[in-house]
Amino acid sequence: MESRSARGEKILAVYLKKLGSRGITGVEASLEDGVLFLTGDVPTLEDRLTAGFEGAKIKKKYRLRGVVNDVTVNQRSSVPMSLPSINDTLLEGRRFDAVIIGGGIIGTAAARELSRWNISIAVLEKEEDLGLHASSRNDGMVHPGFAASPGTLKASYNVRGNRLYTRASEELGFTLRRPGSILLFSHPAMILLLPVFKRRCRKNGVSGGRWVSRRTLARWEPELTDKQRGGFLLPTAGIISPQEVVLAYGENAASNGVEFFFHTAVTGMEKQGDIITRIVTNRGTLSAGVVLNAAGVWADQVADYAGDRFFSIHPRKGVDAIVDKKQKDSLNHIVGMPSLRGNRRSHSKGGGLVLCVEGNLLLGPTAEEVLDREDYTTHQKDLAILKKHMELDRRLRESDIITYYAGTRSATWEEDFIVQPSDRVANLVYAAGIQSPGVASAPAIAEDLAAFAVKILEKSGAVGPRPDFNPHRTPRPVLAELSEEERRRWIEKDPAYGRIVCRCEEVSEGEIRDTLRGGLPATTVDGVKRRTRAGAGRCHGGFCLPRVMEIMARETGKDLGDIPRGGDGSWILMKRKETVNGK
Repeated sequence: MESRSARGEKILAVYLKKLGSRGITGVEASLEDGVLFLTGDVPTLEDRLTAGFEGAKIKKKYRLRGVVNDVTVNQRSSVPMSLPSINDTLLEGRRFDAVIIGGGIIGTAAARELSRWNISIAVLEKEEDLGLHASSRNDGMVHPGFAASPGTLKASYNVRGNRLYTRASEELGFTLRRPGSILLFSHPAMILLLPVFKRRCRKNGVSGGRWVSRRTLARWEPELTDKQRGGFLLPTAGIISPQEVVLAYGENAASNGVEFFFHTAVTGMEKQGDIITRIVTNRGTLSAGVVLNAAGVWADQVADYAGDRFFSIHPRKGVDAIVDKKQKDSLNHIVGMPSLRGNRRSHSKGGGLVLCVEGNLLLGPTAEEVLDREDYTTHQKDLAILKKHMELDRRLRESDIITYYAGTRSATWEEDFIVQPSDRVANLVYAAGIQSPGVASAPAIAEDLAAFAVKILEKSGAVGPRPDFNPHRTPRPVLAELSEEERRRWIEKDPAYGRIVCRCEEVSEGEIRDTLRGGLPATTVDGVKRRTRAGAGRCHGGFCLPRVMEIMARETGKDLGDIPRGGDGSWILMKRKETVNGK
């Protein structure tokens, strides 16, 4: 029988030989506790990517526990995590049954699921609001589950999450629509792929997938490109506003007793044996019965704090462009047209035109590997790529684009989710590598995270269901979506709903005021925008910004100069003009 050390040497030799055949030098490899660790330095980012993906193949072939890629590029590594400027003792000595690290869609959905149980729960979020990273920097598509490879966690969670969204939207009052998505065929020969597509649907459990002819598509979508040759319809594809959903989960969790702590970054952990005993933050050190790692692009760093780093994240940036609402009637379905000559190395679905529940269209996303995990810069080259999607709709023009934005996906080298209790730390649960289709999968992932956490807590005592758990959330009225009669009733009840502040999005003073008084109130101008869309229109707040600031100052008692745009240091008024002689 082959010894463990001999097997390890063989694995490393096979891996390094594979890299050598690709012309890659400078990478060092080691095996520790079943994890393939990669170090060294290479001249290009492409070399680093090759090292990581080849490592994932070795992991699969030899059934290793994971891959950690610490290879640098010209001595350059990932930019360190941005930290809040606040340092205090708010959490010093506090203890919770469950602590969730990360206030994105996974963290807030898990918090809501855990709040069904009679336990104390805290969510630690390093930013000033919920969902400011990947959870709000995506296209809001509830993928049907077709694209994920059969047998992966992505596939199973995607399909299950897609189905759970119907109940979640009914209980939490957020908008969910199911326009369906159409994979457009660019060549008549693609009809030969129909058996393959249908088999993929069966394997993944996706219902309703079917062929649609070119003539039918032309009738359904009069503005669709003449280049389409029919397509494959996936009717369960949906759309949501990811920001609305994150806030809906968070508000419902808060109403059920979950405590949220913003400007709170985890910076370390202490253990006794295989138990996390203390969680170190910039706001004090606390303890928990169970820790849920939902830290997005920083999940591997949190795992390292716990002494259990068996995976690493490589950020993949995507850029989307937003099309003006005046084109909201241009399309009825989500559409994309992949090339027959697609890049086999690409881990992107290819992008296309995505409908928004607010009425806009989105172009994208792009897919670009980067080193900086919080790189939200956009460039002219991104817009050039995105404009190609406009060719799918004959009515769209470049002038219809009102803005574009970037987000980073938290991909593992295995390109699959990690949703499981830790194998090495008794009170740690992972939700890591949650890239697309993470939004679609969130309700299902949250259910399992809660189940894992409760099982761990039950080992130290009884955990019972919360008798007063309320699954429902009453959403605030959205004036732009109300009928004339409904508007009239609201304005009669509260005249502030009759005073329009944001003309582009028809947002009233009453809506802004109420979002400043909610269970998880907005604390910044951008927070108001996320909750009401004030400033999200074509003029980007050019008209309504001063009025929004005035309302915030009135409601919070702050000086106008202390109203921030977003996070730390984002002051809008840099200088205050002093009065002279009373003028």
